[in-house]
Amino acid sequence: MTTAGAAREPMSVEERWAQFHRRGPYALLALSSVISALSVDAFGMSRTQVYLAGALVAAAAALQLCWDLTGDRRPLHREEPSAAGLVYYGVRTVLAFVLTWLNPLFAIYAVLGYFDSGHLLPKRAVRAGLLVYAVIMAGSQSGGLPPENVLQWVLFAGLLLLNGSLTLVFAHLERRESEVAAERAATITQLEQANARLERALAENAGLHAQLLVQAREAGVADERRRLAAEIHDTIAQGLTGIIAQLQVVTATSDPELAREHLTRATALARHSLGEARRSVQNLGPAALDHDTLAEALKKTVADWAERSGVDARFTVTGTEEPLHDEVAATLLRIAQEALANTARHAGARRAGVTLSYMGDEITLDVRDDGRGFDPLVLRPRSGANGFGLDGMRARAERIAGTVTVESEEGGGTAVSARVPLVRHG
Repeated sequence: MTTAGAAREPMSVEERWAQFHRRGPYALLALSSVISALSVDAFGMSRTQVYLAGALVAAAAALQLCWDLTGDRRPLHREEPSAAGLVYYGVRTVLAFVLTWLNPLFAIYAVLGYFDSGHLLPKRAVRAGLLVYAVIMAGSQSGGLPPENVLQWVLFAGLLLLNGSLTLVFAHLERRESEVAAERAATITQLEQANARLERALAENAGLHAQLLVQAREAGVADERRRLAAEIHDTIAQGLTGIIAQLQVVTATSDPELAREHLTRATALARHSLGEARRSVQNLGPAALDHDTLAEALKKTVADWAERSGVDARFTVTGTEEPLHDEVAATLLRIAQEALANTARHAGARRAGVTLSYMGDEITLDVRDDGRGFDPLVLRPRSGANGFGLDGMRARAERIAGTVTVESEEGGGTAVSARVPLVRHG
């Protein structure tokens, strides 16, 4: 609920000037009329002059009323004035000049010309309009128009020079104010346009953000599928391959002890593969790294592979061993397992060697064999037999900003080298 004493918002400068242009002319006309009426005898006004002044005051009031009812109410600062404004300004100037001629104190009313010439006249005519009012004011200040003696003429000339100079200053200030107002309006327009562009950009960014989220989810799903496929290939597929090899020995031998030994190995491989499959689904590291470092896990992996495959395999560590990030260790172990599995399946090698090298900011894994080799430039189609192979190893290394290179030639063996950043544990 509002009260009479409630605080009101302060008026802007534009609103105050508009209020002055609505009410000021009436107030100045009334004030100059009262003062002039009291000074009729002082200025020796005849009865005819008094009646004429009264008629002109009534005409001035009627002119102001018509202007208020029908005049142009556009903002004060504008490029071109209206025709009605020019007529109003011209008639009012004539009335003010004649009234001041009859009684110098009507200059109180004539002072209006200093305030509205800038927005009622064209720019090129503002100075001329102000000079006309400078003549009126100088005549009033020198004792009335026309000057009656030399002293009044000298006084009139000095006052005209002073008022003319002031009008030029006022004109300059008015022009600067108009320019500032125009610049402010242009700046506001530019800001509005910039805000509109910003809103459009924000809407576009929101759409792009939503699109990127969808693509990120799709990429995450695809990456998880590749990870699971690689993990299944490196665990279940390799484990089943080993189990099949052990069972083939069992079916081909008549020695119960040898058959029992290979059945035990097949059982152990089955349990190990099952555990690896569970860990792969849960996105955990290889079981071999649960309690061992990468070097220890590789040493055991090479030894187990050599026992299963019958290939003479050696493992070597160079450099100073350091604790590795789990992802780095798991990646290198998987690459070694895949490389050894490829050697067992395709190389027909008699000897193999695995070297783990700690080289400052990098760590390399080299797997070599003396098998039949192949031509790396010949693109081998992926099939159920060769699985992921070299592509899988490269994909694993690239996930941690590493690389895998292969050197081989037919009859000259194969060397697989993985190079990844050495990211320390913790």
